Amino acid sequence: MTEQTADQPGISAGIIVQGDRVLMVRRRVKEGQLSWQFPAGGIEAGESPEQAAVRETREETGLTVEAVKVLGDRVHPNTGRLMHYVACAPVSGEAHVADEEELAEVAWVAHGEITDYVPYPLAPMMQEYLDAELTPAE
Repeated sequence: MTEQTADQPGISAGIIVQGDRVLMVRRRVKEGQLSWQFPAGGIEAGESPEQAAVRETREETGLTVEAVKVLGDRVHPNTGRLMHYVACAPVSGEAHVADEEELAEVAWVAHGEITDYVPYPLAPMMQEYLDAELTPAE
């Protein structure tokens, strides 16, 4: 695992599953090949990856979630950023574009549709989690 440092606290992403779908957001500005991704943002001083994933999800989508499990971390191969992945469960609210400066749209994506949104392999820990949590399309 990559160590988190004070000068690069990293990005925390919330992997939110509801029923047989996972929440994805489309950024207004692409980051490399990234357009669709999971709700995510920078970890603030004194914040854990779990707290950041919960906060960023609420700020970006208006959805209140709770952190369930840390899936792991890695240096993202497309952006070079230190990423932390946190499985979260919805608590209240409806997902929508709450941060119009950052997001263009949100979508609840079925297992078989993920590759339509993200044209490269997901981190193994995320793929394993989503394979276990989502019902693959028949």
